[in-house]
Amino acid sequence: MAEETPELHAIILSFNEEQHIARCIESIKDLCASITVIDSNSKDNTVEIAESLGARVISNPWVNYATQFNFGIDQLEGKTGWMLRIDSDEYFTEESRQRLLIDLARQPEDVTGMLVNRQIVFMGRRIKRGGIEPSWQLRLWRAGKGRCEQRWMDEHIVTTGNVVKSKLHIVDENLNSIDWWTEKHNKYASREVIDIFASQGLLETNQQIAKSGASGQAKLKRFIKDNIYNKLPGGLRSMLYVFFRYVILLGFLEGKPGYYFHVLQGFWYRTLVDAKMSEIRDYAAAQNVPLVEAVRVKTGFDLTR
Repeated sequence: MAEETPELHAIILSFNEEQHIARCIESIKDLCASITVIDSNSKDNTVEIAESLGARVISNPWVNYATQFNFGIDQLEGKTGWMLRIDSDEYFTEESRQRLLIDLARQPEDVTGMLVNRQIVFMGRRIKRGGIEPSWQLRLWRAGKGRCEQRWMDEHIVTTGNVVKSKLHIVDENLNSIDWWTEKHNKYASREVIDIFASQGLLETNQQIAKSGASGQAKLKRFIKDNIYNKLPGGLRSMLYVFFRYVILLGFLEGKPGYYFHVLQGFWYRTLVDAKMSEIRDYAAAQNVPLVEAVRVKTGFDLTR
């Protein structure tokens, strides 16, 4: 008996992604029953490009990734089959495109999620060493069985039921400038500070991943970050981390792009997080205000909304 081809419904978040959105949609449009783009009021041609390729575009104001993505899931209520999370600057490899629907059709009913290996391309080079690959992420789940955990940073789709690894690969290749990259990671650092304070019990957030279906790798990384890395002295930990990635895990073999990636993402970014944490704590103590107010003043994120 022939396997029935399952429906696949993709959700993409976008904001000023005219450089990437066509590449993303074209890599999946012949595989999907529907593609929904949740756009945060782009000022470029993102919406027009997405609609011209058959995607449904819905505008919704940005709060954070989790809130925006769960809004997208809610728009697909009643859909059957499988859901796909893919970012605007990502695309499937050709081999993965060929096998995606076949692999979904072969999953038993008790499997509710599938892990996909994400590949990162930085400055034109695939970054594999330094602990970057494999990077297992839950990107496919049965409709009605998955949701994005409500965090400000490092959020994952969580699901009940069994989760299995696939042989699928998704490529994260952002074509914007280093200036754009550093500006984005500056905002990421502010969001990560909020989650670190929350992991310390100082702010409220949702830590669903430890209790639900996600990759074992994601759970282990979250555990190490919360229980080991974040307990080391600020500043020192970022130095130890980049040494571990670049030397012990052989990141130095990635050439010049790898050097820039590991130093920027492994040292500069993590040091920026530590600096922002110190700034917020010092401001709260000096002004005798709650931590949530110090976060609002120093990052612009109002956590009381």
